[in-house]
Amino acid sequence: MAIVLYRVDERLIHGQVVIGWGHELRPEAYLLVDDELAESEWEQELYRLGAGAVPVDFASVEEARRRLGEWREDARRSILLTRDIRTMRRLGQDRLLAGASVNLGGIHHGPGRTEVLRYLHLTEEDREDLRSLTEEGAEIAARDLPDAPRVPLSTLLKD
Repeated sequence: MAIVLYRVDERLIHGQVVIGWGHELRPEAYLLVDDELAESEWEQELYRLGAGAVPVDFASVEEARRRLGEWREDARRSILLTRDIRTMRRLGQDRLLAGASVNLGGIHHGPGRTEVLRYLHLTEEDREDLRSLTEEGAEIAARDLPDAPRVPLSTLLKD
């Protein structure tokens, strides 16, 4: 079954992911793609604690790009997470995410961000990265929890 969810969520592993998406999708692994986190053993341990009994793999963007085929062919049901849109865009360059559905979860208020949905605040750079991901063949929509309505990218980018 491989990767059952590609999600951008600044908190990575937390209640919405583990309980909300986890109960729905029953992941057997979490794949966290983040350059800084891939280098920080103590932060990795914190995320492992949050994931409970589900194993967590950590990778930089470059490592994830090399391993994406392996992860897709893995028999384990996995959720792939990035903390920001830029990282997901970098992962998807050269059409590596063509045909994949990318879920936008929690990206909260911050400098230069405007509210698009109550849980989704985007910068102009985020919007450009989302357009790039779409041009690379990914399908993008926002949904904080599995039972929430899916909001397509065309709606998110309306000004």
